[in-house]
Amino acid sequence: MRALKWGGRLLSVGAAVVASNGMEWVLHKYVLHDLGKDKRSFWSFHWHEHHRASRQHDFVDPDYQRGVLGWHAQGREALGLLGIGAAMAPLAPRAPWFFGTMVACGLRYYYLHKKSHLDPAWAREHLAWHYDHHMGPNQNANWCVTNPWFDEWLGTRIPYVGTEREAKDIARREKKAAASSKVAVDQPHLA
Repeated sequence: MRALKWGGRLLSVGAAVVASNGMEWVLHKYVLHDLGKDKRSFWSFHWHEHHRASRQHDFVDPDYQRGVLGWHAQGREALGLLGIGAAMAPLAPRAPWFFGTMVACGLRYYYLHKKSHLDPAWAREHLAWHYDHHMGPNQNANWCVTNPWFDEWLGTRIPYVGTEREAKDIARREKKAAASSKVAVDQPHLA
């Protein structure tokens, strides 16, 4: 009987880990992108602030250098995660292991997402699929952040890191940066 009880708990944990990744995929694709492209939507911060900042600063989002409390991309992301946790709270008494794992997955999501946008080299190595989402040519793919599972299962994983396209894009950005720094040195009044 005891083994059966622990088996059920382990199944709950595994189901929550998979469900969490599925929620990342669904919410990112349908809420943050589909609804978020409308500037009047609460979710517009994702597309109009977070994506823009990530592209402008080579994957760094300066909002993650600020405190979490504020009406900026990081603060609204945290508020959204709290809302999801609150909506799932009724599950806690009936499925505590599932609920606890979902909360842990939400915290892990927030930590990894923030870390990735503060340390692009780390993100490129450890969360390449998320780096691909922001820096690749197709920002409407690679919806997962913590693990690429649902992107792989649903055919929305499009690699960019390590491709010829990425190498060309890096060379182009480096050339542009070198030209900008040359202007700043040669003609400071134009920079």
